[in-house]
Amino acid sequence: MNWHSPAEFFAMGGYALYVWGSFGVCAAALALEPFLLSRRRRSILRSLRRHAAAERMDQEVVG
Repeated sequence: MNWHSPAEFFAMGGYALYVWGSFGVCAAALALEPFLLSRRRRSILRSLRRHAAAERMDQEVVG
């Protein structure tokens, strides 16, 4: 496409809400993903540590 001004570019032929909204949602998802992954990783590691501690306690009681 050929735009004659920055305003025409940002208007995107009348579809600006959809185009820029899509870019915004995508950018937000990409920015949020590392945070959510690190939070999930911490949760899994915490759960594994609790499970390992419970296993050690069971072995001490039995053995």
